[in-house]
Amino acid sequence: MTLHRLGKDPESKDGGSPTIYLDDETDTYLIQGFKVLDDERRAQMDIPGHEDVIELPRRMVQYFLEVKGDEGPDV
Repeated sequence: MTLHRLGKDPESKDGGSPTIYLDDETDTYLIQGFKVLDDERRAQMDIPGHEDVIELPRRMVQYFLEVKGDEGPDV
């Protein structure tokens, strides 16, 4: 398995988050972001115990391969 970093938020204050990765083995995205702790917003979602919610700035959508019109890394 190899994780490919597709994009990091250039506006991040600490330069570490959010970041979008592609797992070439599972063909899934992994998103590092800010955990949503706001109870009011979480209450509007049905979140199973084995899942969680992160917040991703809209500007980060540009890094998803489908938006870029890219096939992704060679696997």
